Amino acid sequence: MIDLHYLHQISHKLDRFKKKNQNLYNFRCPYCGDSQKKTSKARGFVYRHKQDYFYKCHNCGKGTTLGKLIEYIDPDLYKKWIVEKFKTGSKKALEPEFDFKPVKFDDKNLKGLIKYKDLPEGHPGLHFIHQRKLEKHIDKFYFCHKFMTWVNTLIPNKFPIIKKDHPRVIIPFYDITGKVFAFQGRAFGEEEPKYITIKLNENKRRIYGLERLDMTKKVYVVEGPIDSLFLDNAIAVGGADLEMKELKNKAVYIFDNEPRNKVVIDKVETLILKNYNVCIWPKTIKEKDINDLILSGYSSPEIQSLIDSNTF
Repeated sequence: MIDLHYLHQISHKLDRFKKKNQNLYNFRCPYCGDSQKKTSKARGFVYRHKQDYFYKCHNCGKGTTLGKLIEYIDPDLYKKWIVEKFKTGSKKALEPEFDFKPVKFDDKNLKGLIKYKDLPEGHPGLHFIHQRKLEKHIDKFYFCHKFMTWVNTLIPNKFPIIKKDHPRVIIPFYDITGKVFAFQGRAFGEEEPKYITIKLNENKRRIYGLERLDMTKKVYVVEGPIDSLFLDNAIAVGGADLEMKELKNKAVYIFDNEPRNKVVIDKVETLILKNYNVCIWPKTIKEKDINDLILSGYSSPEIQSLIDSNTF
């Protein structure tokens, strides 16, 4: 296939490039550079949807077509790719559409999962709740014994090849009516990526906490769903792409505390230039995120006060 031929042509320029299965390829993200602390991490993926291939990074959130990825890596090779595509006689193939169809989904479709509050005492999955001090929020989580197998019951062939399935914590995303439109699966062990977010309606943004949002109050916008649980009136926007124009004058944007992460710095500077309210963590804070602050002994009111006093 033309697409895969050209993907392999640029593979030597993609750090830690490897084939995961017939239609899934993994490497370190060339856009954000991936993790700066762990060079073994690779969170960029080329995957197949219908007849076309797309790129997605689970670190910076970058999503694009394979053609645009080739153009970014090797503009000269991209020109050759275009010529080959035209030879197929299909101009549409040059710019495939993200035409995912919405999936009807509500709480009854969580069938097959176990509510965390219903797990028996001593269940190994409960270690996650105790480890992250989430006892007060246990009703927000579900346990899935075989993640990929379960996802395939909702979206057939989402994971076309399952060599070794594994359990994950399931975090449902609800819209303002209380209907689930997405969910996030968090790994317990070393499985990569650590977080996998599945959207069941591509017309909706990956925003966690909408069912609790009070638009008459200050809104705290963070990166991760778990962090949002420790703040009053907070939502989480996946992929660190936090900007929400409709909340410009009501929201405070809170990125993870990664002062050496160029991707995060660039996003903060972009929001500042657009005159958004942004939290700048003081240098005395060493913890990476809000949950880590909780684990180090801070209370939710103390963290909220810290954010308010460092919002600019």
